[in-house]
Formats: sequence, C-alpha cells, structure tokens
Amino acid sequence: METDFIWESVLMVLVGFLLLRVTGRKSISQLTIPATVILISIGSIIVQPIIETSVVKTVISVAIFVLVLLIVEYLQVKSNRMEKFFTGGSVPVIKDGRPLLKNIKKVRLTVDKIEMHLRQNGIISMESVKRATIEPNGRLGYELTEDARPLTVGEFKRLLRESNEPPPKEGNLFREAEEGKHLNPPPEKLD
Repeated sequence: METDFIWESVLMVLVGFLLLRVTGRKSISQLTIPATVILISIGSIIVQPIIETSVVKTVISVAIFVLVLLIVEYLQVKSNRMEKFFTGGSVPVIKDGRPLLKNIKKVRLTVDKIEMHLRQNGIISMESVKRATIEPNGRLGYELTEDARPLTVGEFKRLLRESNEPPPKEGNLFREAEEGKHLNPPPEKLD
C-alpha cells in the first residue's frame, strides 16, 4: 500500500530508539570514532528503506521521525515508567568511596574511566566520594563526603555563630557609596 511508509517510519524510529538504548549511556561528546560511525550508519540504514527516491516520502518520513520524537518526549514527561523505558535511570558506580564493579561493568565503563570523570571534576581521591552515579546522559553525578565538601557561606556563618565570635567587620564598597562615607577610612598618608 502507498501509505505503508508512514507505519514503517514509526516502526523504524522506535527500533532506532531501542538500538541506541542498547548501545549505552554516552553523550555525543563521549562517543568514540567507531561508535560515531556506527550510529551515523544506523541512522542512514533506518531511513533508506523508507525514503527510496521520493522527495515527498522523505519529507513526510522526516516529519514523522520528529513527531515520534516529540510524542516520546511528551510520554517521558508524563510517565516515569516511559522515561525509564526510553532513557533508563541512574546507575550507582561508587558507594562510600568504593567502586561498585558490577554496576560499572553494567554501564560498560572501567574504573579508569570513572577515575577520569572524577579527575575532570577536580576530585583527587575516590575515597572523597560518598556516592556517584552514571546518569542517563552518560555523565557522572556525585556527592562528596562531609570532609571533602567545600565550605559554604551558610556553613561558615553557622560556625561563627557557634563559636560566639562576631563576624569580621569589613567595609562594603556598595554601602560606602550609598551612605557617602568611608567605612574603612584610608590611611592618612599614602606612599
């Protein structure tokens, strides 16, 4: 039938999603050259049987691909189950400073790759990581241990209150401008 290409387009998009889901959780920037070539080839192969030589069929097929993508994204927003089906969930790879080897293998990474992600985030020791996950987009999410976390302004203020020491007085250049007087007067003689 002449309209079979519409259903073929929908089927090929869904097959493409499934195949790419199987390939793993890597963002485009993380793909190796062979993986990139394979993914481009899959895209060409998926479209080839549908478009044949007709420009109209090609335009309609591309529109169907985009429509299916929009529907899938809508379903992901509306349903956690659909989101999990199409993109998967986060996979824990570090717990209490120790690599979870079974999960690291599940996402087809190595401990060296996890360590590379940690170094790129400025973390020098796996023991500094309380928990880490590989997110569906292929990136590393992590939580540092309490001793490895940077001190926040809120924590600093709380520590000052607990120590009963008044916070250090310092001039605020904006307040000086608003009030028209120096909060930290300059020295009498400037060299």
